[in-house]
Amino acid sequence: MTKEIVATDRAPAAVGPYSQGVKAGGLLFTAMQIPLDPASGQVVGDDVVTQTACVLDNIKAILAAGNSSLDRVVKTIVYLSDMDDFGAMNAIYERYFAAAPPARGAVEVARLPKDVLVAIEAIAVVND
Repeated sequence: MTKEIVATDRAPAAVGPYSQGVKAGGLLFTAMQIPLDPASGQVVGDDVVTQTACVLDNIKAILAAGNSSLDRVVKTIVYLSDMDDFGAMNAIYERYFAAAPPARGAVEVARLPKDVLVAIEAIAVVND
């Protein structure tokens, strides 16, 4: 099995020894995304609603670069700095995954990079 690195300037650049996405075995795995503006690298928003939308837009860009899309996502993992933000995050998440949503895990973590409120990673099927 081979793997292919996926990269796009429409999502935040990797800032360490990882890739924005990796395709292997017909699937695309995104790196955990935080709410960073792709152009400036700065955190977007100070509330979970704005940050969730930014994270999902970044994931959408990586998926597009890897010949996939949100409707082909089969699994996500959501990391929240405060589980009390789950409802607000979920309201935005539902807009991106309205029909046939993927399997999902959601956990509260002690801290996220740059002290953001939410981070998400995704696994999607690659278009044939």
